[in-house]
Amino acid sequence: MEIAEAEKIIRDRLSPSRYQHSMQVARMARQLARQFNENENQAYLAGILHDYAKGISGGELLNLAEAYGLIEDEVERLAPDLLHARIGAELLARDWGVEDKELLQAISNHTLGRVGMAPLEKILFLADMIEPGRDFPGIDRLRCIADRDLDRGMVLATEFTLQYCMGTGRLIHPRTVLVRNNLLTALPKETSLW
Repeated sequence: MEIAEAEKIIRDRLSPSRYQHSMQVARMARQLARQFNENENQAYLAGILHDYAKGISGGELLNLAEAYGLIEDEVERLAPDLLHARIGAELLARDWGVEDKELLQAISNHTLGRVGMAPLEKILFLADMIEPGRDFPGIDRLRCIADRDLDRGMVLATEFTLQYCMGTGRLIHPRTVLVRNNLLTALPKETSLW
């Protein structure tokens, strides 16, 4: 899929504010890809398309997840918006013929992450959290760390996600905890996030 086509699809599909978010994520993903010598166009495209299924209702997300066999945990039935990433990847493949496995995997995992993430997955996950429209306590620190080290950025990003969920009384998906712990234990012992 070409970038111009992706931009039009997302512009037509999402609300103006969600479209602007997607464009910001795309630009941030391109910047991170450049920083870490990854494919800039692929990262930009992933950023544009990452929220393809964001406007779908919770009930429809559940129906689609059941049809595609995508339910991993009971938390997803209780918080179906967590499914928008995996559903988006499935719909992009089905409706638009997107075949780039790395791109689809990055989109599929941009919300919860996964153990063993590839660089593009980390780039998209982080770009979604640190795009210029985001504002939360610690964002500047996260931006600084993500710009220097994808793994340290991912650890801190998952910790902010966990803090947000706990602070707002939201359910925590166990995969986010697994991703955080896996990344943290892989960091050199002398590495400090704080």
